[in-house]
Amino acid sequence: MPTRPETLTFLGLDQPIPAEVNGRTNGVLNKPEWDAAYHPCPEAFPDEDVPTGDVIEFEDWSETSVYPGTKRQIQVYKPSGVLLDDTAVIVFNDGPAYLSRNGPVRAAHVLDVMHQRSEIAPTVAVFISPGRPDARPEAAIDSYDKRQSQRSLEYDSITPDYGTFIFEEVLPFVQGEAGVTFSDDPCRRTVCGISSGGICAFTAAWHHVDRCQRVLSHCGSFTDIWGGHNYPSLIRRSGRRPIRVFMQSGENDVNSPFGNWPLANQAMASAFDWAGYDYRFEFGTGGHNLSHGGAIFADSLRWLWRA
Repeated sequence: MPTRPETLTFLGLDQPIPAEVNGRTNGVLNKPEWDAAYHPCPEAFPDEDVPTGDVIEFEDWSETSVYPGTKRQIQVYKPSGVLLDDTAVIVFNDGPAYLSRNGPVRAAHVLDVMHQRSEIAPTVAVFISPGRPDARPEAAIDSYDKRQSQRSLEYDSITPDYGTFIFEEVLPFVQGEAGVTFSDDPCRRTVCGISSGGICAFTAAWHHVDRCQRVLSHCGSFTDIWGGHNYPSLIRRSGRRPIRVFMQSGENDVNSPFGNWPLANQAMASAFDWAGYDYRFEFGTGGHNLSHGGAIFADSLRWLWRA
């Protein structure tokens, strides 16, 4: 919720977060041993006889009025050999991290296998990169000053904007260009993301529950970046919304000037439990990455998309 500017100044919250505070660095530390037990799920390694879906790429896409003056990459996965009319859809924030065929998730491989086994209904996946203003190179998007980062503006803001961007701009574009028709059933629409992309996935459903009711959050940033730390109390004080949420975090998730990610995700899980939500929280030993999320990715989808 909005905060009065004089309050921000009084609390010192009107200033950029420096790279180091109280001897603590404002960054992400991941040690390999934290995630040594996690490997891509078996479905990420399809047999040769599994039909491979097509991936269509749109570079420098800029047809947005929600984030004018930005360009981004959009990639669309279409399963092989299934009717793409009235199909389910899953949207991935930080899309390349999930689509990478050598990464910890390998979403297209997993979807190929689950389609081949008829474990899921026909599902199209849309992988979206954060926007980049025309005047700034890709490498400059993420900075320590997250309050001025385009990625943070899109993902960490707890406003309806990013959901509007997905449901009113991106999905209609994909339908027209990729030759698919998405179901209007919000139970067949999922948003997924890691870190800031994780809180963004929940925010999209929270504000657009009539358009999306499935959320997959990995190491979600439910911390004090743009007000996300308020969600546990909002969930407890608001009428229960028909959103099904799968969350993952770990003991070695981020601890930074913005907050403590393990505690923030536990607070979210506690709020969901208190308010009677259909949720599942997997808390492991890993750090701030997709290793654990990738290891349980197929099971996450089975749980989210169960009848």
